[in-house]
Parts: sequence; structure tokens; C-alpha cells
Amino acid sequence: MALYAIGDIHGCLGTLDALLDRLALTPEDHVVFIGDYIDRGPDSYGVIERMMALRDAAASGDGPACTFIRGNHDQMLLDWADAKPGAYDLWSANGGLETLMSYPDTRVPPEHFAFYRATVLAAEIDGFAFVHAGFLPGESIEEQLEEPNPDVVLWTRKHLNADLSAWDIPVVCGHTPVSQPLSEEMLIAIDTGAVYAHRPDLGKLTAVRLPEREFISVPYQR
Repeated sequence: MALYAIGDIHGCLGTLDALLDRLALTPEDHVVFIGDYIDRGPDSYGVIERMMALRDAAASGDGPACTFIRGNHDQMLLDWADAKPGAYDLWSANGGLETLMSYPDTRVPPEHFAFYRATVLAAEIDGFAFVHAGFLPGESIEEQLEEPNPDVVLWTRKHLNADLSAWDIPVVCGHTPVSQPLSEEMLIAIDTGAVYAHRPDLGKLTAVRLPEREFISVPYQR
């Protein structure tokens, strides 16, 4: 069995499919998606369709086990759906319009809302913690996993370049684009800016195989 984590997809379905082809996942594998499935890229609708197909294949035993972490962009969509004050303005300014335009008739179907709501804030699998943005640097990961703080796990960057000696297990995260995957003793960062194809230092979707810390990246593809 191989354990993989895949970074921020941001509506880049062609890039996601290219990476999945490279991984050649089997029903014995487990893949963790660390959130931000949507926004900014050309086909957020198609990405969620692919996520649901993977989920269904896992449930039938025909595909790898899947864990779907929630990202801050996924949360912005849910906040808009729940009519929270200011949610539409925040989401639309961060790629939400591109997401709506990718949907037929700009309508998000109930089964997609159900997928977004079923995502989890964090998970621990095989001695690694998976989260979208990160955790607070001064507290143990085990404690923070007990009741993840949405404001932290969806948005924080406080762990970057911080003392992580309080962490008790390695953390795999995305959220902050990096030109190359980061592999430190307690921190693995795999958002290589798949949607930013116009930037020469970004524009790649990255997976990491664990515990080997083997990185697999593909360039942006429409």
C-alpha cells in the first residue's frame, strides 16, 4: 500500500488527471487531498466530479481509499451557501466567480454541496497529520487534532519559519505556494501553485508519497 497526499488543485482538472495518471493508483493505495479543490482555475466543476468519482470508486473497492481535507476556498463556498455576511464578496474576490462559471447554469448541485460539507478539517494517517493550511507552532499536533480550530487549519501561516519543536508528528499541508516542495523533519509543504501557470516558479501540481517523501509533480495542463 502506498500513501499519497496531493496539493492544492484550484480547478485545474487537466493537471489533476495528468498527476493521477502518473501515480497509477491502485485499490490498495490511500490518497489524501489537502483541500482547495476549487477557485481560480478553469474547471472547478470537473474537479469535484472527479473527486466524487474517486470517492465512489473507493466505496466500491475499485479505487484507492480517499481522504478529503477542506481548504479555505472550499470553506468560502460553504460560507456563501450559508449566506454568511460578506461571504459572497470575499469568495468572488478569490476566484469564486470562476468556480460558478464552470458549473452548468452557474448552479452548484446538491450532491456537490454534500461533497464540500463532508470534507474534514484535518486527519492523522500512518503517523502523519494532514491539514490544508497548517497548525499553530507552539502546541502539539495531537492536541490540535482533537478539535481542529477552523481559523487555524484553514488559514494559518504562523508555522512557516517557526520553531516546531512542540510538534509530535510530521505535518503535510498546502495553502502557501512554494516553488519546490518543502521537506523538513516536522513539515512537508506541497502547494506548488498549480493554478499559477503564468509564473515560472510555480504552475505545478505536486503529490508526495509517504513515508518515503518522494515528490511527484506535473506542470499545469488545461
